[in-house]
Amino acid sequence: MSGLKINEVEALVGITKKNIRFYEAEGLLTPRRNSENGYRDYGEAEVAALRRIKLLRKLGVPLEEIRKMQSGVHTVGDGMRRHLVTLERDRENLEQAIRLCGGLTDCPARLEDLDAESLLARMETLEQAGTTFQNKQRSDIRIRYVAPLVIGGGMTALLAGLMVLLVWVFLLDPVNGLPLPLLLICLALLVLVAGGVLAALVQRLREIRKGEIDNAKNY
Repeated sequence: MSGLKINEVEALVGITKKNIRFYEAEGLLTPRRNSENGYRDYGEAEVAALRRIKLLRKLGVPLEEIRKMQSGVHTVGDGMRRHLVTLERDRENLEQAIRLCGGLTDCPARLEDLDAESLLARMETLEQAGTTFQNKQRSDIRIRYVAPLVIGGGMTALLAGLMVLLVWVFLLDPVNGLPLPLLLICLALLVLVAGGVLAALVQRLREIRKGEIDNAKNY
């Protein structure tokens, strides 16, 4: 099995193309590039890696823990022991949430008449005792923001630096240096590229926020 395209891997493993690319962006999958067409080629190693990732994600293992197991920092047993602690904590949190929800099943009040203040006070007391009421996937979402912000910010800073450098060179010797029309063209191109980078960054952050790749949380 070699030279598979992403569509074939999607059908073979049962992970969407968007999720496959997500795992590549996270560094959990590194397919080689076809030297002839530049496309990614997937083989047995990538298919097997994706199946392992799918298994661990279906068990709720965080991306960072998978990364540590992949790198050999943790064995499977190490990762599972750590994850089991998290699952036990989640179960305790879930049991508290179940009790709270169960207490509201017989509540005849409409939502606008619900005494949210007293319930929030009760939840706050439970949180102070160690209970966590939150989306357990928030940590993964926060991690997803880091890479695009760093890359987008770095590229924008680099382009801004190039623009400043071009202006500085022109001001040093406006007569014999870079012609003004060429300078303006270069600056315009850099501004366009910077705008494209920022637009891509904003779009990426919107995708993360909207959860358009949230299937990756399940697999």
